[in-house]
Amino acid sequence: MKIEKDTVVTVTARIQNAQGKVLDEGKTARAYLHGGYGNTLHGIEVALEGQEKGFGTTVTLQPSLAFGERDESLVTSIPKTQFPPGIKVGGQLEGSDEQGRRHLFTVKKIKGDTVHLDGNHPLAGEDLTITLKVLDVRAASPEEIQHGHAHGAHGHHH
Repeated sequence: MKIEKDTVVTVTARIQNAQGKVLDEGKTARAYLHGGYGNTLHGIEVALEGQEKGFGTTVTLQPSLAFGERDESLVTSIPKTQFPPGIKVGGQLEGSDEQGRRHLFTVKKIKGDTVHLDGNHPLAGEDLTITLKVLDVRAASPEEIQHGHAHGAHGHHH
């Protein structure tokens, strides 16, 4: 079966940044619903479109096909008094940007009474080299298509 819209694709993906640092060994298989549902990086869908089980490739994705360019408007500083006690560097919290869009923010540093937050994905702005191996391709169920994502071997419960 060929990879096309409304197929569930099971892949492994070994990911490296531009400096060659391995970010994910790719040992864990992941299934996603193919066809523009936002379940995987756009560049992965482009690379796998029309392929079959057993296909393997290595692609280098620029930020526009991976986690996007860095958006400096998502970097902000907030007084420490607006946070609960125990806030730590590396901690994450959900908030809204200036346009009201929901984002996950990471605490980058705490300097004095100020907390510095970054709403960018940690890999935003990075070129990524991804080695893909297609382990399986199957037709998606009507329920998976309706829900917009792949379900596990024993179904899915919301």
